[in-house]
Amino acid sequence: MTHKRKYMWDDRQFLGTPDTCTAQRRRVLRSPSGFFAFLVLAALAGGGCQTPLPPLPNPPTAGTPVILAPGDVIKLSFIDETDLNQVQKIRRDGKVSLPLLGEVTAAGKRLMDFQGELVRRYETQLENSDVLVTLENGTATVTVSGFANKPGKYTFDRPTTVFQAIMEAGGVSDYGNLSNVHLVRVINGEQRTEIFNLRSTIRGHPTQAKYVKDGDVIYVTRSLF
Repeated sequence: MTHKRKYMWDDRQFLGTPDTCTAQRRRVLRSPSGFFAFLVLAALAGGGCQTPLPPLPNPPTAGTPVILAPGDVIKLSFIDETDLNQVQKIRRDGKVSLPLLGEVTAAGKRLMDFQGELVRRYETQLENSDVLVTLENGTATVTVSGFANKPGKYTFDRPTTVFQAIMEAGGVSDYGNLSNVHLVRVINGEQRTEIFNLRSTIRGHPTQAKYVKDGDVIYVTRSLF
């Protein structure tokens, strides 16, 4: 029993600090079978003992100002010119076509900032340029893949966390590993990955929420054991 425990690793041990990883390698390499196990684990873990990747930009939470994004549906309500009231969906290029103004970029702006911009731009067009901009529907389409029970493409109302997205996909399968979840996001035309541990969330410990963004890919890796 003591011999078996000597070579047993769990997810937290494998994904430890560089000093911890070095000590673990030394213990395992003392035996031929341990050396083989080490090679297999290293291949499966995909560099679990490497320096953690920097966190990806996190979309706003429920308590922070909303950042408009393609796919969001916004409603414009004019105080006096009610005939101009309308509901529009922000296009993939981030723009909307507004009366009297034409093409206006909405994506990437805070909701209140966009409203202030429209008020200023309508000052030369309307006697009363006051307009209220509200978010009617803010969604994000996310792909959940890997060892989830129901992998696939899902559409969520923002804000939605990575953990909530995985649970919507049926949670992790019997072979899934919540302690090694990959979030892939396109930033300035580049695919970037953040790896983090959601096991503490399952255990009831407070953790920093990570919110999904439209186009994200969540990959649940395979458990080593």
